[in-house]
Amino acid sequence: MDDTEIEQYRAKLVIQKAELEALEASAEGTTGQMDLENAIGGRSSVREAMQAHLAANEASRRRQRRIQKIGGALRRIESGAYGNCFICGAALEADRLDQDQTITRCVNCIEDLSE
Repeated sequence: MDDTEIEQYRAKLVIQKAELEALEASAEGTTGQMDLENAIGGRSSVREAMQAHLAANEASRRRQRRIQKIGGALRRIESGAYGNCFICGAALEADRLDQDQTITRCVNCIEDLSE
């Protein structure tokens, strides 16, 4: 992988991270305490409020996990280890990196882990 390709991946990662951080900041108020006082009207309203609260918490957890993965990929770029499998050191497949710039294992090592 050449420097131009790595820079393109870095740019994608930086944009993704900024977008996720903005979403997380705008959603901060929805993942705190569940507001049952506003869910007056019976069991179905309380159930809906609980489901909305759980969904907001899960979405936040996923965003935070993705931000962590992006941070790891950016650190690998800085250290010169980006684009190589954590397990065997082989170059990661370009089509897979195009799909997910945070991958850390080649297909062979993923298959070995699943066996």
